[in-house]
Amino acid sequence: MKDKIIAKASEMFLKLGFKSITMDDIAGEMCISKKTIYKYFCNKEVLIQESTALVHKQVHELIESVVAEKHNAIFENFKIKEMFKELFNNSADSSPVYQLKKHYPEIYQRVLEQEVNQCEHWFRENIKKGITEGLYRPDVDIETYVKFYYILIFHINENTSSENEAQRIELKALEYHTRAMATEAGIIELEKNLLNTNK
Repeated sequence: MKDKIIAKASEMFLKLGFKSITMDDIAGEMCISKKTIYKYFCNKEVLIQESTALVHKQVHELIESVVAEKHNAIFENFKIKEMFKELFNNSADSSPVYQLKKHYPEIYQRVLEQEVNQCEHWFRENIKKGITEGLYRPDVDIETYVKFYYILIFHINENTSSENEAQRIELKALEYHTRAMATEAGIIELEKNLLNTNK
């Protein structure tokens, strides 16, 4: 039951926001009593912590699944971006990352600390892969570009309240990041992916 509550809460938090969803809402959606939820979680903050841990796990499983498909580095980034869009498809158009930072800053900080190393590792490996494939320039300062992109993406998510707007700006950031590193072959691959994304 505990895992079912976490799964349902995660789904509702991502869809409708961390602030607006109450324990009553989750109980009603699951057709269980609020008392049952409190049996496993002493308050909403604890449930949010468990839910964000689940989403964290899902995000990294998603990245690993795309990387395992062995696409080229640029297509890989666009595919992960598209899968993130589906995962965070938010009918309330309220960015979950923005809400978490605004209303539950301590939980947000813990999530951020967990994300730093894993995201930087993924960005680093993608750049190395792109250089090997001839899509990124061999003279790219990998560690600097990892930091640039990481700061850019997290700044967008932290400061953009609308999920749709965050997604739009993230796509621009991905284009900016890729153009900064791309070889001529990389530019061709980038343009192809942008064309497919905008269809």
